[in-house]
Amino acid sequence: MKIIGKYEVCGLLGKGGMGTVYKVRMPVVGKIVALKLFRPHPNLVTLLGKEATKRYFVTEAITMAGLRHPNIIAIWDFLDSEDLTFFVMEYFCNNLGLIIGETYRVEEPSRIVSVDKAIDYIRQILVGLSRLHQAGIIHRDIKPYNIMVTDQDTVKIADFGLSKLRGEDFGGPSNLMVGSPYYAAPEQEENPNRVDARADLYPVGVMLYRMLAGELPIDSVKKLDQCNPDLDAGWDTFILKSISPDKENRFASAKEMIEALDDLQIAWEKKKEKVCRMATTGLSKNAMPEDYRQALRSESMKVRPGRAREAFGTDARWRPMHYINNDFKVNVDGTVSDKATGLIWQKAGSDYTVTWHEANGYIQELNKKRFAGRTDWRLPTVNELMSLLTEVPRAWDLCIEPIFDQNMRWLWSSDRCSFISAWYVSVNMGYISWQDFSCYYFVRAVSSHP
Repeated sequence: MKIIGKYEVCGLLGKGGMGTVYKVRMPVVGKIVALKLFRPHPNLVTLLGKEATKRYFVTEAITMAGLRHPNIIAIWDFLDSEDLTFFVMEYFCNNLGLIIGETYRVEEPSRIVSVDKAIDYIRQILVGLSRLHQAGIIHRDIKPYNIMVTDQDTVKIADFGLSKLRGEDFGGPSNLMVGSPYYAAPEQEENPNRVDARADLYPVGVMLYRMLAGELPIDSVKKLDQCNPDLDAGWDTFILKSISPDKENRFASAKEMIEALDDLQIAWEKKKEKVCRMATTGLSKNAMPEDYRQALRSESMKVRPGRAREAFGTDARWRPMHYINNDFKVNVDGTVSDKATGLIWQKAGSDYTVTWHEANGYIQELNKKRFAGRTDWRLPTVNELMSLLTEVPRAWDLCIEPIFDQNMRWLWSSDRCSFISAWYVSVNMGYISWQDFSCYYFVRAVSSHP
């Protein structure tokens, strides 16, 4: 068992220029947190010197600890001794990079996000940035993997290792890149010392475009109505202003950008209302193979990521190759029957997010209490959960009253990925993925018709 200070190491989360981030367990209480250990890359030490590099690391901890805001990650502990320097912060399993399916090949296509969810995430990011900028802090590394997402779908900005404080000079050599490719503002690449708040707004525009279009605005920015006919020219105007190469043409502040986003949302809500008055169609789904019902596996299995797409039947973005045309019936006993699959679902599900082991305990309690008069409830397999997924909703899809609780965004499956992780399904984003047993997701029990 590896120990850092008093913390038990549970796994590696990532490595950066200034340190290595671990998932660790707090002593006694057992809470899972993230620990960033000062372990700079040799090239960075060569460029900056070890003393300057450590000063940036300590400044990151001090900067984050001094900010108290729901959209900014919180610092809980710090140690600087002769042998160890680290700080401890909140840990959340999800981040925007995972949600949109961005890989280390950043330029590859990613998952498209619904308009409502994109607005929600972008607004939260901008609110957090507004607080940072008010404190005189320029983040300089806003990107999907630095945007944490909590169990309650709250966004938290993280990783302040490259932040610039008011009046501070970077002090590094001119050839040292500050920020991340595709997300760093043009002026930041030229002179990281002279950037202002507008350098943080540029990547927000890039992220919004990526969420709506499923790709980066690398060479040319195609009109968003080509990706989603529900979007009009107002969205293109917003994006182009956000990612203008000339900072003078961008939004002047996060607050101004929020106000423009609010105008877009008002127009979007009006469009949905108009569509709902005219809507005559339901959810559009790909054709379902005739034998799909027999293919719904109920027995749990262990599947490694390398063979998961074939085993579960997903595309390159981990979404179903085919969608079920469900035939739901809401029952008076708190269940929902689906004639299309022969499955009976718990309508409400768990009240709170739980770990994977707690999810199995929740199922046992349902059977012990004979919920809906049944004792054969189980944690669903990935294939069973995938039968609930739909394509990214269009405006008319949002007119349909949902059967299940939309707050239950992530659902545990019974399928394991390894001896410490299991597969889950993102219901509102429509994809599957895997996470450590210690992550917190909801549970919706399933059973089968007699």
